[in-house]
Amino acid sequence: MDKRYQVFVSSTYEDLQKERQEVMQALLELDCIPSGMELFAAADDDQWTLIKKVIDECDYYIVILARRYGSVDSTGKSFTEKESLYALSKNKPIIAFLHKDLGSILQEKSETEPEKREKLNAFRELAKQKMCRFWMTPEELGSVVSRSMVKLMKSNPAIGWIRADDTSDTETSKENIRLQKQIQELESKLQSFGVKGPEGVEELAQGTDEHRISFTTEIYDGPSYYRAITKKSSNYFVSKTWNEIMKIILPRCIPESTENTIKNALQIGIVEPPEELRSLVRDSDWKINDHSIPFVKVKEIIVQLNALGLITPNEKKRSLTDSSNYWTLTPYGKTMLTKVCAIPRIDTHGPE
Repeated sequence: MDKRYQVFVSSTYEDLQKERQEVMQALLELDCIPSGMELFAAADDDQWTLIKKVIDECDYYIVILARRYGSVDSTGKSFTEKESLYALSKNKPIIAFLHKDLGSILQEKSETEPEKREKLNAFRELAKQKMCRFWMTPEELGSVVSRSMVKLMKSNPAIGWIRADDTSDTETSKENIRLQKQIQELESKLQSFGVKGPEGVEELAQGTDEHRISFTTEIYDGPSYYRAITKKSSNYFVSKTWNEIMKIILPRCIPESTENTIKNALQIGIVEPPEELRSLVRDSDWKINDHSIPFVKVKEIIVQLNALGLITPNEKKRSLTDSSNYWTLTPYGKTMLTKVCAIPRIDTHGPE
């Protein structure tokens, strides 16, 4: 009979969403049934009984660790560690997947509390005592999970699940049907990952909504800026729609862009001197030297595009001297790039 193995995937969530997507895809391609926090409304004590039941029903258990310890219960222990210890107590075949270079992880995806960092380090050392593998990128993690699970299923075959039409047991048939629906739902989510934004983005400013961007313009009176008799700077603002902002930023994130590059692109593509300044320059010896958008406004735009699911930090390993933050398009960002930037076909034939 054709078996499918159920695999419990444990990790922190906010910092590892893309990594979980890759792991889910890898497991589905192996005809496994992924289970994890997507099944639970919240990680609290009321859900712990259900979590233990799901782990009991799983054939294998994998845990993904990066640089966050995660939410904790009343005793101060994270739910990720609680799940791992429970799976260990039930003698479940376990593989831990540990991030290879914690220093390369962005600060916002790292634990800030000293006590949690200490607990995370102890948890990682505990995970290393069992079977563990290392990874750097979401794509590499998916590949490592796939190869590791193939070996584990071959060396340690579990009970697994069988199709409903392969068994006469009514309860087993119902459970298999439920799991098949769960797989279909997960596959549907993966397919929509590139064409839909994250949940809740409809409440955020986007599309034709306008965003006000402040900037400073510097002018000078003289033959050149460095030999100027007088220099002045004035503050102005310009309003642009989010679609207009996306047209400037998204193409520059192929394959990646630093925050300084994004800032320069905005200054070139968005900033326009007001009419009063153009008149002054036109009717006198004053000249425009430069426009500058405050970095805090650039960060504000980057945060918004990240919240809309359009761009994400590129965590590729860099040299020690490279302190820049890099951003790259998400699958959804690539879809939106085509929508707002691609040139539509023009009907040159006209009406017949």
